[in-house]
Amino acid sequence: MTLRREAFLARVKERGEYGTVEEAERAARVVLALLGEVRAQLAARLPEEFALILLNPLQSAEPLPPERFVRATAAWIEGATEQTATWDVSAVLSTVADTAGEDLLGQILLQLPADYDLLFGRPQPT
Repeated sequence: MTLRREAFLARVKERGEYGTVEEAERAARVVLALLGEVRAQLAARLPEEFALILLNPLQSAEPLPPERFVRATAAWIEGATEQTATWDVSAVLSTVADTAGEDLLGQILLQLPADYDLLFGRPQPT
């Protein structure tokens, strides 16, 4: 089931404790654009506008390690620090995790470098 744009952004806004929907949308656009190779199935569950971001991402030869992912997010969001980018990533990816469901999220995490489970707010047993 696809999540509606307003509902998706409302969840990101709440989790990120953003003052406006625009701030939540900015974070969602950057984080999803940087996500990497794990797009097609996830895109089918997101609002069309955000699905298109996943299907036309910022190019990377391979998925970034979590630390570099956060730094890249900080670089793309004006005025962001690594600390605020970590908050942005967490707000967006935990909402994405809820939208994806456990089965798809498990598949996504298998395709990403170690420790992305923490960014999605779903720590995996070691």
